[in-house]
Amino acid sequence: MARKSASTGTPATAALTAAGVPFVLHPYAHDPSAASYGAEAAEVLGIDPARVFKTLMVEVEGKLAVGIVPVSGSLDLKAFAAAMGAKKAAMADPTAAQRRTGYVLGGISPLGQRLPSPTVLDSSALTLETLLVSGGKRGLDIELAPADLVRLTSAATAPISSLA
Repeated sequence: MARKSASTGTPATAALTAAGVPFVLHPYAHDPSAASYGAEAAEVLGIDPARVFKTLMVEVEGKLAVGIVPVSGSLDLKAFAAAMGAKKAAMADPTAAQRRTGYVLGGISPLGQRLPSPTVLDSSALTLETLLVSGGKRGLDIELAPADLVRLTSAATAPISSLA
């Protein structure tokens, strides 16, 4: 996989470059009125929504964690809690998510976060050659191999998504 220009550098692209991980940038014109950032990326880029993953911050027993699921589905909070060894999980406060990651909503990348959090990647990712995640700002996705995402985020994998 060839690297494209890093002129749209973010902490996510810097982390990938520093780790020597191959990736492809997919910039696109973000529409501020888009209802779903991930669905917008899939549509504008013309990529199967099952290959475009959204990064969600979740609160589990008072601590923040990251769930990464395809935009074609939604995060199953019960399954996420179970994957984290907990009974309950809830979506994190958006302000806390932005503060923890250093990214804005719609641009939260699982890579290069200000403070790393325990991460769970939906196991459907393991069937893909490559997937796309946010590149660290609205209008930028990064394509990389699922194994590289797992390695760089120390992610566990589990079935944590449900069809929307």
